[in-house]
Amino acid sequence: MAKVLAVIGARPQFIKHYPFEVAAKGRFDLVTVHTGQHYDQNMSQIFFDQLGMSKPDYQLQAGGGSHGAQTGRMMIELEEIILKEQPDAVVVYGDTNSTLAGALVASKLHIPIVHIEAGLRSFNRNMPEEINRILTDHISALLFVPSQQSVSFLAQEGIIQNVHIVGDIMKDMVMMTVNNGWLLARPLEDEYYFATIHRPYNTDEKERLLQVLSAFQEQACKVVFAIHPRTRKAMETFDIAMSDYTNVLFVEPQPYFENLTWLYYSQALITDSGGMQKEAYWLQKKCVTVRSETEWVETLENGNNVLVFNDLTQISDAISAPMQAFSTSLYGDGNAARQMVEGISQLCTINID
Repeated sequence: MAKVLAVIGARPQFIKHYPFEVAAKGRFDLVTVHTGQHYDQNMSQIFFDQLGMSKPDYQLQAGGGSHGAQTGRMMIELEEIILKEQPDAVVVYGDTNSTLAGALVASKLHIPIVHIEAGLRSFNRNMPEEINRILTDHISALLFVPSQQSVSFLAQEGIIQNVHIVGDIMKDMVMMTVNNGWLLARPLEDEYYFATIHRPYNTDEKERLLQVLSAFQEQACKVVFAIHPRTRKAMETFDIAMSDYTNVLFVEPQPYFENLTWLYYSQALITDSGGMQKEAYWLQKKCVTVRSETEWVETLENGNNVLVFNDLTQISDAISAPMQAFSTSLYGDGNAARQMVEGISQLCTINID
C-alpha cells in the first residue's frame, strides 16, 4: 500500500483534513504531521477531539515567532520525518506556513507534492498567504482546485499539467455536518450577526481595531464576536476594554460544530477569514468580508459576499442589501475528498511502478 504524508497545522487545515482522512481509509497508508502552528486548545486539540480525527503520528511544536523562524523550524523537523517515513507523496492544504514548509521540504527531497486548495489568488502579495499559495502551486505535482477560475489563474502562470477541478473539501465538511444532524441547538434566542476578525491589518494597529469594534457597536443586531487569540492579545496591549462595547458579545474561538452552529443561526457574517466566506455562502448567509480583496472571487457574484475595507461604516448597508440567488453547486457537490483520494492513488501507483 502506498504511503501518503499529510502536513497540517492550522485550524482550517484540521477541518479540511477530516473528510480527507475518512476518504483515505483503506486506500493508502496515511501519516499525519501536526506542525503546531496553531497550538491554542480552542484552535487545535479541540478539533481533533470533536471530529474524532486520528491522533497525529507526529506532533511538532513549531508555532509562534516570526514567519521566517516558524517556517524554518517546521522545515528542519519535517525533513527528518519525511526522510524517516519515505512517503510516496506529501499532501499540503491551503496557504499557511505549514503548507509552504511541507512543500519546500518535499520538493528538495524529490517527493511529489499534492496541493489541496490550489490555484487561489487574491493578487495581494502583501499577504504572506498569497506567497505561500503561489510558491506551493509552482512546485506541486498534483493540484486540486475548487473551480474553473482557479484553473484560469494557474494557466496564466504556465501551470496547466495535473490540475483537477474537484470542488472544495470544506464543502464536504459543511454538508456532512448539516446532513448528519451535527449542528447544535440555537445558541441565542435574539437575532444576531456572527463575526470573526484576526488578520494583522485589522488587529495590529490600535486605530484600526477601534474602527472594527466601533462598527460592531453600531450594528442593528447584536454582534457575537468569536475573538481570535491574536485579537484578544491586541485588545489587551492597546488597553481596549470589552465592556465598552455593549452591542458585542465576546466569545472564545469556537470548536467546529459550535462555530458552524453560530453561523447557521445568524442573520449575517462579518469576517476577514477565507474559509468562513465559503461557509456563509453554502449556508446562504449574507457575508461582509473586511478585506480589500478575496481569493474566493466567485462568492462575490450577486453581492451575497461584499468586500468592505476602507470605510467600515458601510458594513450596515452591505448587510441590509437584499440577498440574491445562491448557487448550490459553487465549489462542487461535497465529494471533493473522494476525488482527491482517487487522484492521489493514481499518482502513487504511477510513481511506485
